[in-house]
Amino acid sequence: MTGPLVPPGPLTHGTELNAVYAIARIVAETYDTEAGLDAVFRLSRTIFIFDVVSLFLHNEDTGQLEPSYALALGRGRAKEADLAWGEPAASEAYRSGQTVLRHEDAGPSVKGRERRRDYLGLPMMVHGRCVGGLVFGRFGGPSFPPEHIRLAEFVAWHVGQLLENRRMARRIATLEAQRELARMQDEFISTISHELRTPLGFIKGYVTTLMRQDTAWDAETRMEFLQIVDEEADRLRELIDNLLDSSRLETGSLGMTKEPIHVGTLIRDTVSRTKSAYPEMDLRMELADDLPLISLDPTRVAQVLDNLLSNAHKYASAGPVVIRSYMNNNAVKIEVEDSGPGIPSEHIPRLFERFYRVPDQTVNVRGTGLGLYICRKIVEAHGGEIGVTSQPGAGTRFNFTLPVHVLAPTVEGEGHDV
Repeated sequence: MTGPLVPPGPLTHGTELNAVYAIARIVAETYDTEAGLDAVFRLSRTIFIFDVVSLFLHNEDTGQLEPSYALALGRGRAKEADLAWGEPAASEAYRSGQTVLRHEDAGPSVKGRERRRDYLGLPMMVHGRCVGGLVFGRFGGPSFPPEHIRLAEFVAWHVGQLLENRRMARRIATLEAQRELARMQDEFISTISHELRTPLGFIKGYVTTLMRQDTAWDAETRMEFLQIVDEEADRLRELIDNLLDSSRLETGSLGMTKEPIHVGTLIRDTVSRTKSAYPEMDLRMELADDLPLISLDPTRVAQVLDNLLSNAHKYASAGPVVIRSYMNNNAVKIEVEDSGPGIPSEHIPRLFERFYRVPDQTVNVRGTGLGLYICRKIVEAHGGEIGVTSQPGAGTRFNFTLPVHVLAPTVEGEGHDV
């Protein structure tokens, strides 16, 4: 049965109107397809009797009708897990596009007539196209009368609308996801192009200057130029490393090489390296005395600390930065707190997303939006969690945890599981 998408009719007596209106309202308002189907079929049973209902939808990939939904409300409750009972009626309705009524006799007559089965199959029409079959089943008779068949067709039409609503919602979600992906790709290309051009521009400019034959540079100037070239080459390497790490972390192909490490020692080494890189930075440590020996990848955890301290230097260089660590339940908690301008609350939920940067804070600050994403992935790979608290004008505090696996110390920097 094909044709325009309009409800079959006319409907029966006024006693069914309340249920009919309720079904139409559910279809118009529901966003949960499964709950909507449950509600529609439970209301349907108040206007015509059936024991089981099953929905089969065409799978475009396999070309087959596949069970999508089933509900047992009467004598067929024991059949709810067995979706195959309605497939012949659904297949016939799907192929013919017409309502079909099948009668089955499962064997000799027994007390209560439970051996008789009647299946009402209806094509699922959406915009003139049959997408599946809906089956109502009765066990033990009587057969479906014409007025119940009309009501079932009315219900089938509305179920088709419910499925179309789901399809449209998914399509909208897909389109929105595609637009967001395209936007992120455009932003990524723009950001990476800028970030690559900047160090390359410095390197090219200063090397070209040093190679000029018409000027003799003194040793101090030459060393200054070479130092800039060296710093920009490091910056370029860091950018490429971040891109590679981000890609590997996204696919789960970046392995962690864990070993027993004293957390306090790792933090002190990182702080020493940071002070050497940023001698003007007011960096302070607050480390608990009971920090344990734990199993971690020292290179990757140091990368997390380096990134958080580097961010503090970028965005909050004017005030002190405190790195502290202490035991928190069965984990080591590490915090990096600055006294900078803070982060507006609307940006906090997206701060650890790939390529995300806080718009108002990125002016004149170089970066790709990969650092905090890499931090999150590394911490999660260690079984920990990372978070941030911030208040505009009152600084920012990043924190992450590293679960403690009990280790028995042997010599400094070594240990084994106990």
